Amino acid sequence: MRKLLFVILAIAGMTEMFLRASGAPVDPQVPKADRYAGDRVFLERASRLYARQGEDFQILVGDVEFRKADMFMYCDSAHFYTDNSLKAYGSIRMEQGDTLFVFADSLYYNDSLELATLYSWEGKMVELINRDVKLETEEFFYDLGIDLGYYRSGGILTDTTNRLISQEGEYSPTTKEANFYIDVRLNSRDKSGDTLQILTDTLLYNTATHVAELTCFSEIVNSDGVLLTTEGRYNTESGFGELFSRSKAVMNRGTTLIGDTLIYDRELGYGEAFGNMELEDTAKKSILTGDYGFYDQLRDSAFVTGRALAMEYSSGDTLYLHGDTIRAFKVFLDEIQINDSTFVVADTTNHIVAYPRVRFYRTDMQGLCDSMTFVSLDSTLYLNHHPIVWSENRQIVGNEIYVHFNDSTVDSATLPNQALVAEEIEEGFYNQLKGREMIAYFDNGVMRHLDVIGNVQAVSFPMENDSTYNKVVTMESSTLSADFHNNALERMKIWPNVKSVVTPLYLAKSSIFRLPEFKWYEILRPTDPDDVFNVSQMMIDYLNQKEDESIRGKEPEKRTTKIEIPRGRKIEIRPVEIGSGSQAVDSIMPPVLIDDNVASDDTLPEAIDKADAETL
Repeated sequence: MRKLLFVILAIAGMTEMFLRASGAPVDPQVPKADRYAGDRVFLERASRLYARQGEDFQILVGDVEFRKADMFMYCDSAHFYTDNSLKAYGSIRMEQGDTLFVFADSLYYNDSLELATLYSWEGKMVELINRDVKLETEEFFYDLGIDLGYYRSGGILTDTTNRLISQEGEYSPTTKEANFYIDVRLNSRDKSGDTLQILTDTLLYNTATHVAELTCFSEIVNSDGVLLTTEGRYNTESGFGELFSRSKAVMNRGTTLIGDTLIYDRELGYGEAFGNMELEDTAKKSILTGDYGFYDQLRDSAFVTGRALAMEYSSGDTLYLHGDTIRAFKVFLDEIQINDSTFVVADTTNHIVAYPRVRFYRTDMQGLCDSMTFVSLDSTLYLNHHPIVWSENRQIVGNEIYVHFNDSTVDSATLPNQALVAEEIEEGFYNQLKGREMIAYFDNGVMRHLDVIGNVQAVSFPMENDSTYNKVVTMESSTLSADFHNNALERMKIWPNVKSVVTPLYLAKSSIFRLPEFKWYEILRPTDPDDVFNVSQMMIDYLNQKEDESIRGKEPEKRTTKIEIPRGRKIEIRPVEIGSGSQAVDSIMPPVLIDDNVASDDTLPEAIDKADAETL
């Protein structure tokens, strides 16, 4: 094409020489007409004009100027045809007002199509400049009828914010809209070191708003991560995006947010997901799903509701947890001074809170409660307000249950405020143990030791050597301590004032088979991961009931001592009970560690607000 242009220029030069030889040049005559008529091209100026009888064009040489409405074109020489088309050569410059300029080396204008085709010499580029926008390409097409420029052999568009490269592209100086196709790459021109790159095959871009619209698979890459979408809008200046059609945000921290619709604000550091939301944290090995989710990247916090589900898979056995609302957030802890020379450095801890109507399932443990908090600092799961936990054929009920984990396996379970443990041995027959406070210790998930303090009551059906049951044992005391091996009782100590009755089954009345407070809640037990969503009216009624005052019984006389207990990152002086005639309670069980920001069923909203305030 470029060689052809050189030939055309050479012919034009020979034509000029021929015309000079054949006669004197004609002074150009500028017709008097409305220069704003958009359907005509006017010759405004030329130093010399040559014409030959029988030819359908004129040759213009030197300081040539054409006009079409508000568009002016300047060149060194031109062929001006009778059909209002023209060919121009050398120092091509198109101008419209003081904002739009096009520079090229040659031009062909087809008046019937109102289309100008501009070319550049080898090593140069056709340039369109519209205020702060610059478009560069080797071959440029400008449709003056609709004020649209486009290219088909590769081009670059730059503005104050971005640089865009593609094989094909369109740009309208009037609307500031640009369309790019095939191997599109947008790069930020931010000189602060911040990065932004969009990779796609189709991109609609506005040079005034710097908003990119995406209609096919696209990657939006910045220093924080990658956004993947097939449909959406992204403001390259503010970092705000609205992404549709199941889009994904992959953060560098290992967090992935997916939703039918994503709202992403890079400056504020948050993402919202609407419809089938999924948030995965590979570092923490957890997944949150729901109908709606919110993720704060700057504060490393998340919120999900609407069929909310949390999945934790660090132990290889996934825990499925459902609540009406699930929140995960970071709490910042200040440095504290223990004494003149000992300090605890500032730190952070992660909390997961689910509420209300919580249900969870793992193959080795299932349960429910009204609110739940997991604190990573002490690796403890706090179940509040009528919690029930099942494991194999056992059921644990209390006003509160605290489960401590070590490397994702249960290390201990504490019931600080009334506890009742039951074990089904046969249909309708249950071993039962009740106390004011209960702590169980585990090795590799198997219970090895149990302590029960205060108002101990028990109903048990001991197995005979021939694996039959023929008696029932009822017992009352103040304190119980037991060791287990392979889930079987190895030794047990009960003190001080023990009251025990053994009754043969054939003489026993059914009224002594169960403690007054005992109920078997198997019908409420989650049976599989999907069953955590089955919040029945029976479960709601159970959670709404008031705590049964009768379960507490008569408080025994207490003797106390004082010990220092770390609460989160603080030290508390706590009185602990010493059982009559027994060793101190603190010598047989650790105190419960409760961080100040752990939410209970009564203070949950306030605790969440407090945690949010601390993260600010």
